[in-house]
Amino acid sequence: MHNIDLLIDARWVVTVNNQNDVLEHHSVAIDKGRIIDILPSAVANDRYIPQTHHQLGNKVLMPGLINCHTHAAMSLLKGYADDIPLMDWLENHIWPTESKWVDETFVHDGTELAIAEMLRSGTTCFTDMYFFPDVIAKVVNQSGMRAAIGMIVLDFPTVWAQNADEYIEKGLRLRDEYREHSRIKTLFAPHAPYTVSEATLEKIRMLSDEMELSVTMHIHETQSEVDQAVEQHQKRPLQSLKDIGLISPNLIAVHMTALDDDEIKMLAENGVSIAHCPVSNLKLASGFCPVGKLLDAGINVCLGTDGSASNNDIDMFGEMKTAALLAKGVSGDASCASANDIIRMATINGAKALGMNDDIGSIEIGKAADMIAVDFSELESLPVYNPVSHLVFNTARNQVNDVWVKGRHLLKDRSLTRLDEDEIIRKTRAWNDKIASD
Repeated sequence: MHNIDLLIDARWVVTVNNQNDVLEHHSVAIDKGRIIDILPSAVANDRYIPQTHHQLGNKVLMPGLINCHTHAAMSLLKGYADDIPLMDWLENHIWPTESKWVDETFVHDGTELAIAEMLRSGTTCFTDMYFFPDVIAKVVNQSGMRAAIGMIVLDFPTVWAQNADEYIEKGLRLRDEYREHSRIKTLFAPHAPYTVSEATLEKIRMLSDEMELSVTMHIHETQSEVDQAVEQHQKRPLQSLKDIGLISPNLIAVHMTALDDDEIKMLAENGVSIAHCPVSNLKLASGFCPVGKLLDAGINVCLGTDGSASNNDIDMFGEMKTAALLAKGVSGDASCASANDIIRMATINGAKALGMNDDIGSIEIGKAADMIAVDFSELESLPVYNPVSHLVFNTARNQVNDVWVKGRHLLKDRSLTRLDEDEIIRKTRAWNDKIASD
């Protein structure tokens, strides 16, 4: 008998390992925040003496979801400007509103709201791109969640910085501060090829190579973005990025709705990851990411929600179902983007994109205990023939019952353990009143 910190028994354990094993009536043994054993529950109860023992009943234990693209603080702009095309939405609604309201308090309160929503819907790690990344990091640290925080870069002044050099300088200070943090990493986050100059992108590429930092950026979000680049520079944005040297395994390309076959081949040959944001792309009528072709080419496709202002939630279960249905509809192939494909996109593929797959993204011995429990006991979830398919096509975010990050219980029986839900609601309503009265 071995003393351990935590033992979790589950009806099903969806491992997302290389074999996509689904284990029935198994337990996961955890000590010092890491998975030390996965074994039948009957055996586990004779082998381990846990300090805490969770018997989940008719629930699925699975890896925590990884949201590979969002703008967390924009949760305070949820539903602010709906039914408007992308550039009109950005230039005439979102950017002016941000210019008026975004400050450290906005980012703190919006990020806290987003983290609460993400934890309650099963997300344990997210990639963010927004102003005041230092504030975002502090909120993440306090919450117990895991994040890859983007060092945002633009070529025009905002409340965060006046020019590209200042954005980069402030970002690198953040990187130095959190360089050894176990749950927080940083990456470069230039906004888009149309808002960041080639000279700035060349500097980011050089620093990325030197410091071994990933780069995440909105790329080929719409066909009009591509057409405008061709008109101005006689090259498609991806070709410009390739010429700079940014098309590499360090790149997480976000959206990617306007792609031709040669570009897909180039992305595959250079090991680029793609963060697919289906709900946001549909809501803004930005286009359709060719997920089927990307998967066939062997490209690492992960999932993101984008921000709540262009999605209206940060719900990765909703994103999974939409991604599956959209891929099937666009390809005309019902076998495209299988349930296993989609679960991997929401977990281990995201971990791979972030260079964190040795630590998170699957339930395997040696990895961090970033896991969620999903309840299949209510009548809406019955019967259950295939737990993986059920997670993609039948499950809603309010079925997430428990969340652990590094073995710490951040959501227990639907209640947040480290965040004050009532205070978050109070502050959000105050922001709602201020912004609505503008």
